[in-house]
Amino acid sequence: MLALYLEIFIVTSPSTYRAGARFKPGRILATPAALEVIADAKASIIELLTRHIRGDFGDLSESDHQQNELAVATGQRILSSYVLPNEQTVWLVTEWDRSATTFLLPGDY
Repeated sequence: MLALYLEIFIVTSPSTYRAGARFKPGRILATPAALEVIADAKASIIELLTRHIRGDFGDLSESDHQQNELAVATGQRILSSYVLPNEQTVWLVTEWDRSATTFLLPGDY
């Protein structure tokens, strides 16, 4: 049921970056440390996921952003990096086969 809600939310929510999902995230996973940091920052896990799949990859270098654009088109792994209000960084990684997207901290990798 949660997966269906996420799919409906992601497809129908307004965005300032892209109108819709650019790729399917697969199964949504998270490390315990990432969940704790997101909760402590009072950040929305749904908003972060939505930004990721709509192509707003967050705080990346230009070359990493270009690599993600290529990855979306060619089926490679996609990485987003977001600095949360509590100054912590959380990553989202979507696997090359689009089987899963994982929330994790840089130190979890």
